[in-house]
Amino acid sequence: MSYPGYPPQSGGYPPQAGGYPPQPGAYPPQAGGYPPQAGGYPPQAGGYPPQAGGYPPQAGGYPPQAGGYPPQAGGYPPAAGGYPPAAGGYPAQSGGYPPQPGAGGWGAAPGGYGAPGGAQQGYPGGPAPGQPMPNYPGAPAMNPSMPGYGSGAPSNSLAPAVPKGYRGSIKDFPGADPLRDVEVLRKAMKGFGTDENAIIELLGIRTSKQRVPMVAAYKTTYGKDLFHDLKSELTGNFEQLVIAMMMSPSHFDASELREAIKGAGTDEACLIEILSSRSNAEIREITRIYKADYGKSLEDAINSDTSGHFRRLLVSLSQGNRDERETVDISLAKQDAQKLYAAGENKVGTDESQFNAILCARSKPHLRAVFQEYQHMCGRDLEKSICREMSGHVEDGMVAVVKCIKNTPAYFAERLYKAMQGAGTKDRTLIRIMVTRSETDMLDIRKEYVKTYGKSLYNHISGDTSGDYKKMLLKLCGGND
Repeated sequence: MSYPGYPPQSGGYPPQAGGYPPQPGAYPPQAGGYPPQAGGYPPQAGGYPPQAGGYPPQAGGYPPQAGGYPPQAGGYPPAAGGYPPAAGGYPAQSGGYPPQPGAGGWGAAPGGYGAPGGAQQGYPGGPAPGQPMPNYPGAPAMNPSMPGYGSGAPSNSLAPAVPKGYRGSIKDFPGADPLRDVEVLRKAMKGFGTDENAIIELLGIRTSKQRVPMVAAYKTTYGKDLFHDLKSELTGNFEQLVIAMMMSPSHFDASELREAIKGAGTDEACLIEILSSRSNAEIREITRIYKADYGKSLEDAINSDTSGHFRRLLVSLSQGNRDERETVDISLAKQDAQKLYAAGENKVGTDESQFNAILCARSKPHLRAVFQEYQHMCGRDLEKSICREMSGHVEDGMVAVVKCIKNTPAYFAERLYKAMQGAGTKDRTLIRIMVTRSETDMLDIRKEYVKTYGKSLYNHISGDTSGDYKKMLLKLCGGND
């Protein structure tokens, strides 16, 4: 009998453990099987007599050949391929299966469902009688003794999906459940004192997409705001770090831009860092959230807080409209390198607009080719030319854009080094980079850090921070080099 929806394919259920072996209740009929009842195959019209409409001897039947069904009680006698006029084909005796819908009934292959009638039954090209039936292809079924339907390798839904080439230090935790996770957080904060280690051990091994749903799960479960509870239980830089980790990446970036603009004095380096290192889609999401959360567009905020060519640089970057094609046309790269040279080193004064147009609109792979062509053309790095030609915030901004595009991990390694080196630590910068790059390129940043500064990022953080704040930063760092 063929099942609707399943294409006819070779093979029934093989005679193996978990199939239907010949045992009490199966074939042949014996004590314990199905009792004789109405609906067997009695010798009457509608049975399988050798008449028109039966199973004539044709391709796909079971002809009398070596390995066929030998004459035996109730079996298939060596008639010319059809069903002989034995008492009803299947003798009406104890253990017979009742008639099933879909003419053809059940075959009597040993150990499982056979394939009577050849191709008419939807079982093309069945194996010779007495041979094992081939498996259905596919993954193991829930009951390992039963063959599975479908195809493909076995899948483990709990296994973390780590994309190929992933360079982050934090990976998806297999089987993470926000409802179970918030129980841990609640227990850590409930009662007298706070179990900071429990919070570190939980959040330090969850990715952003596993942490963010905890906010809604916490409110659903306990009717309280997770951010409020965390702020009331934690203090200092550790509090700031945990709050940053619980926000979605774009919400966190928007809040950092807001702080950089509205704080006492503008943090120009933060503005450039975020706007020059994020993708178009990320920048558009950041600008959408900024307007929704703060009631003012990011561009208006930039315009009101900056000026001159630096303002134009930031406005250009905030559009999220950079060319993102991966292909590079070397002839165009040479032309852009010549334009930059003509706008700076090769003229009196500097045409900052030309630098702005090329650095903010061209694709990153194209700009890397431009930087190489520029070096060949005038024997000097573009950053050095910018330092010679510009000054103030626009110089810092242009240099940062060039560094970030030329080698992003090296740019962030330098930002981290400067945040920790010298008197005092720029904790806001340290927190922002460790949180935002832990799922992007932290492994590459660590490699650049050792190569450039001769010490590991892990050791520098260990020596420059302390307590729970240090423990969580080291979780984000992901290991020593």
